[in-house]
Amino acid sequence: MAAIVVHGGAGRWDAADRTLAVAGVARAAAVAWGVLAAGGSALDAVVEAVVSLEDDPLFNAGTGSVLNSRGEVEMDASVMAGDTLAAGGVACIERVRNPVLVARRVLQATDCVLLAGSAASAFAREQGFADYDPGLPRAVRAGQRGGTVGAVALDDAWRLAAATSTGGREGKRPGRVGDSPIPGAGNYAAAHAAVSATGWGEQVLRYVTAKDVADRIARGAAPEEALREALDDMARRFGEPIGAIALDARGRLGVVHGTAAMPHGWRRSGEPGVTARFAAVKIPA
Repeated sequence: MAAIVVHGGAGRWDAADRTLAVAGVARAAAVAWGVLAAGGSALDAVVEAVVSLEDDPLFNAGTGSVLNSRGEVEMDASVMAGDTLAAGGVACIERVRNPVLVARRVLQATDCVLLAGSAASAFAREQGFADYDPGLPRAVRAGQRGGTVGAVALDDAWRLAAATSTGGREGKRPGRVGDSPIPGAGNYAAAHAAVSATGWGEQVLRYVTAKDVADRIARGAAPEEALREALDDMARRFGEPIGAIALDARGRLGVVHGTAAMPHGWRRSGEPGVTARFAAVKIPA
């Protein structure tokens, strides 16, 4: 059994961008499925899916990242392997094309889980990542598009993984770190579940949303049930909707959002191709 699920963020979506958003998440899911079909790991697949979304200026990650209050781009990203609980992340990183690739290098090449700010950018240069200004496309196409992007995957060796990337909140205070690079908050993978969240990061940080959803799955809930319970509780506590995707070790998936939409796409073994939608409906088990 193999499976991939990706999301393009629970942000504000202009009507003119909806078709492009669905095409973007479908493309990311197809890229990741190609990795899985060729025998690649779940971690390989989620990283490639998020790279695809980071390279698409429609999404608020990588090239499409929004600007902070100083007109700068500060990005967060993380990856996590469910079979080992290995994780790597970057926070407030600047001037790189694909923060998720730097996050994976943190996992592979350091004894750290998270590098931040100028130290994260310096690490990227040490590791050979070229200087890149993600603010140029955003300056041309100003305004918030989607939210955080992410992916979760299961490979044929029954390993789960998650990856999440974001440009954060538009106009945010410089130095602000959201939930996306924090294991257990916006991104989490364990032996039984993988989760990626999108929405108001401060709420996701306080609730530790991804870990909460994964724990509910570990106790026997299906992914969609676990997501709905957690997100409903968060809505009661905080009053602001978020979205998230989840995948369990049986290949069952869930996509739930309290916002009007969250573009997403998926494919599982035995299915003829990628399914992509602008908003969630109940997904067959």
